[in-house]
Amino acid sequence: MTIRVLLADDQALLRSAFKVLVDSEPDMEVVGEAADGAEAVVLARSERADIVLMDIRMPGTDGLAATRMISADPALAAVRVVMLTTFEVDEYVVQSLRAGASGFLGKGAEPDELLNAIRIAAAGEALLSPAATKGLIAKFLAQGGSSDSGRDPEAYSGRLDALTGREREVLVLVAGGHSNDEIAERLEVSPLTVKTHVNRAMAKLGARDRAQLVVIAYESGLVRPRVE
Repeated sequence: MTIRVLLADDQALLRSAFKVLVDSEPDMEVVGEAADGAEAVVLARSERADIVLMDIRMPGTDGLAATRMISADPALAAVRVVMLTTFEVDEYVVQSLRAGASGFLGKGAEPDELLNAIRIAAAGEALLSPAATKGLIAKFLAQGGSSDSGRDPEAYSGRLDALTGREREVLVLVAGGHSNDEIAERLEVSPLTVKTHVNRAMAKLGARDRAQLVVIAYESGLVRPRVE
């Protein structure tokens, strides 16, 4: 099965480099290129993209706004957005995760890291670097970053109450950056059982993927960020 990749970046040279890299792989292909977010949304739909490599900062409609549009469109529910950023510790990264992005990757990442990120997101794991993403969110929220998110922790209480004790336990471990295999080993259950708990938690909390679970775990107060 070929992974259909859409490139969204206002730098043509960078898009060309990504295209050569992606098209060199037998299991993926670039199906479109966009110079701004609005074009990315249109092409995601018309080209049936599986993954959008989305630059956060673009003129006109930026990557953050485009990600919100993609996440809000039921017709694009299967599309996964991987945000590309020059600075990994960036409040826009957290905002993009809240908007529905599946994860983030620094533009300085090695080629193998980029290709692996595409495959992980396409497989539905959707959290590119659990520890890094978790750490980023923790730092941002510890600095009061949730104050302008428009999210009230109390708004999550009803949905959190719907979780079983085991689902809540798994959610905490997901927010801690642990993979399904690591969680399974810790809880002494099968990875398939963990995956079932994760999927049920996502459904009950209205989360798009694991990245959203991490955000919800912190914004709800279920997990508290550690201040170094």
